Amino acid sequence: MTKFSDLALDPRVLQAVSEAGYETPTPIQAQAIPEALTGRDVLGIAQTGTGKTASFTLPMITLLGQGRARARMPRSLVLAPTRELAAQVAENFDIYAKHTRLTKALLIGGVAFGEQDKLIDRGVDVLIATPGRLLDHFERGKLLLTGVQIMVVDEADRMLDMGFIPDIERIFTLTPPKRQTMFYSATMAPEIERITKTFLKNPARIEVARQATTSTTITQSLIELKPVRKDRVFGDKRAVLRALIRAEGEACTNAIIFCNRKMDVDVVAKSLKSHGFNAAPIHGDLAQSERMKTLDAFRDGSLHLLVASDVAARGLDIPAVSHVFNFDVPSHPEDYVHRIGRTGRAGRLGKAFTISVPSDEKYLKAIESLIKAEIPRGPLPEGFEPDTREGKPDRPPREDRKGRERAGRGRDRERPVKAHDEVAPMEPLVAVPKAEVTEAEPREEERREERREERREPRGERGERGGERRRDERQESRGERREDRGDRREPREDRRDYRRDRDLGPAVIGMGDHVPDFILRSFALKPSKAEDLEDASATGTEG
Repeated sequence: MTKFSDLALDPRVLQAVSEAGYETPTPIQAQAIPEALTGRDVLGIAQTGTGKTASFTLPMITLLGQGRARARMPRSLVLAPTRELAAQVAENFDIYAKHTRLTKALLIGGVAFGEQDKLIDRGVDVLIATPGRLLDHFERGKLLLTGVQIMVVDEADRMLDMGFIPDIERIFTLTPPKRQTMFYSATMAPEIERITKTFLKNPARIEVARQATTSTTITQSLIELKPVRKDRVFGDKRAVLRALIRAEGEACTNAIIFCNRKMDVDVVAKSLKSHGFNAAPIHGDLAQSERMKTLDAFRDGSLHLLVASDVAARGLDIPAVSHVFNFDVPSHPEDYVHRIGRTGRAGRLGKAFTISVPSDEKYLKAIESLIKAEIPRGPLPEGFEPDTREGKPDRPPREDRKGRERAGRGRDRERPVKAHDEVAPMEPLVAVPKAEVTEAEPREEERREERREERREPRGERGERGGERRRDERQESRGERREDRGDRREPREDRRDYRRDRDLGPAVIGMGDHVPDFILRSFALKPSKAEDLEDASATGTEG
């Protein structure tokens, strides 16, 4: 039997592997590591959970033992489809390279650019990244890929499903043509085959298991549910899920529950928690820190049930998962293989349950056609009772939920006043008598005018005459306007007598009968240069 000591790895790497508790490599490790150590391109095809990460991490550390990284020019590049998988590769690198001086940088979304830029500027031997964040750094001019000696693409078929293939092709063109490429995938779709023929040169094809096959250590079971009412399908599936978990009892030490839609992940997790289960959701809409916190809790055993979308279906190294529940039948048949591959890893036994409804028939046929086997049918669990209550459906259509969210999202929407609401009465407006304003103390405007007079500088003789002339002109024009309005308006004193005789009370202060005195005041302005000349000529003086 082959051991790691027989694979010509660096002694420091062998020491780290031994300290991690590994002695015997998996089939893909035993075949891929010798080919990679010779510098040859590798095309690895293996199902999830076969140890693909170590099959490229161990030879990479050995090959990079000699040399030094330059600023912004990594020596090797590892591409992963998701943040969690990239973080897992970084953790494996830390374990196996702890006795070396190799450096690494992890470029994933949800993390500030500044810290990542600092690592790149210092120079790294291994750069682990998701395609989107890698291209972001490149387009900002913070990264050069011309020094890449080894390039690894992990979970290539998942890259295809997530739409990363154009980014992968662009990244390939940014790296030097003389490089070693290791390409790993669980399935070989036609698009993946085309890329391997374009960018790999005479690769060593290593296929340790037939494509899209399920592990023999996994016991599969299909639970066919036929709801009594179509509008209660979602609630009945949740009831079946709870009954299955209870039926497994202590054998279900932990489990991953997969849903097709992110909104259903939150609903299922909330439903499980409301029934006393220790569950938490994880999907792409959550913050990266929250996703990592949830995964860490699931790994250390403090979280029992992990409700997930397909973001957690591939590549995550959680070897001790006892059960997998497919709350929804996956729409892509390859996802079924990857989902149930989360259990039964590293020689352990596992169970996988799939809940189906009549509308999932076409997806089931595609899955069974892919794995070349029929999924064994199982009975409904004990304790399950279908929901026959009358009323609203347990899950409204998707468009209805969106419309309701939009309707309730307006913060400025007026709330209707109900009969029991208390409305505070308005306080009555109190008119202030004019005498209290005018006689209690001097008006504020008069005090301001006095302060302005104190701050004014003495004016010259010409300025005083110019100001007096303009004041006289304004007073004459104001008098003419008053004479024009004389036939239409009564004198002010007459109007005041009119109100007093009829007991109408004080006049309203504002734009009514009262005109503030400061409006009628005149202000001396600085004379213009032309007026200064006129005044000088009149007095016979020269400037």
